[in-house]
Amino acid sequence: MAESASPAPRFASLDALRGFDMFWIIGGGSLHGAMQTFGDSWSARLFTDQLDHAKWDGFHFYDLVFPMFVFIAGVSLALSLPRKAALHGRAAAAGSLALRAVILFAVGVFFSGGLNKGLDGVRWLGVLQRIALASLGAGLLTLWLGARSLAVACGTLLVGYWALLAFVPMPGGMAGDLREGHNLVNWFDSRFLPGRKYDGNHDPEGILSTIPAIANCILGVLAGIFLRSTRAEGSRKSLLLVGGGTALLAVGLLWSVQFPMIKKLWTSSFVLFACGCSAILLGAFHQLIEVRKMRAWAEPFIWIGLNPITIYLAAQIMNFNLLADRFVGPKPGLLHAVVATGFGVLLAWWLHRRKIYLRV
Repeated sequence: MAESASPAPRFASLDALRGFDMFWIIGGGSLHGAMQTFGDSWSARLFTDQLDHAKWDGFHFYDLVFPMFVFIAGVSLALSLPRKAALHGRAAAAGSLALRAVILFAVGVFFSGGLNKGLDGVRWLGVLQRIALASLGAGLLTLWLGARSLAVACGTLLVGYWALLAFVPMPGGMAGDLREGHNLVNWFDSRFLPGRKYDGNHDPEGILSTIPAIANCILGVLAGIFLRSTRAEGSRKSLLLVGGGTALLAVGLLWSVQFPMIKKLWTSSFVLFACGCSAILLGAFHQLIEVRKMRAWAEPFIWIGLNPITIYLAAQIMNFNLLADRFVGPKPGLLHAVVATGFGVLLAWWLHRRKIYLRV
């Protein structure tokens, strides 16, 4: 990694994209409910399906939310780590990464229920824990590898994960069987992951699927390295981000013919397709906000994006949907969705107005 003590650049477009992503986390459930009230027409079903996860294989819009957040975490690493390493040394930067991962992991365990069901009921791996582990793995590699080596490491993780699932069967199973409960990833969780699992005896954020999640974050790092680069400027930078994202999307789509996109396994094709979509959106946000200076429309997203973990945890604690019930009643509908989502945006605005930014 090239060392530089210059301040990490702040891209409003990245904050806005992070906020856009978080918007669907705090409002996705209510919007899904609202769409169901529009009847059973094909157009209503189309939007309703896209605001829910694919049952197993396949890719819906809502499946993009989590991997895009991991991708954005990687972009942020590429923007902040060089300065930390230059000022304090790589070892100190690595220590800071590890401490952040431990804190984020602990917060994830706590907000997944903690010890309320006893030690055997702890959910050790979950959403925040995955972000912690993926960021730690990608961050450590970023400290000691250049962009080309990072790309090789990313490819090795993705191809290696595919080979593992393609050629190593679960005991008593068949190699290449990716059905739920019949694959090596699910079996490994049932055998080696202690505590409570989200899906019975296995978890969508389990042990082996952390491997491609690290690759997911590395792809974000590579996008961040390019974003920070001065070799491309203005519209050209936006266009290259969109072009690179389109290439990733195409490769992921082609790979899915042999290795299906399955979010709960975080398959390699799923990672490439999701990161391709993420890079395209990053390029589009960069063009609108950084190049064309069209920022006003994105302000609510920027408020959310400056306090992502706080808004995420607030949504878990307060449950904006239940809060909206008190104002407009429990019946799902567009008004209910607007009010529920509005509470999250209002909280983000209040925090930003008072310059309160809680970061891990």
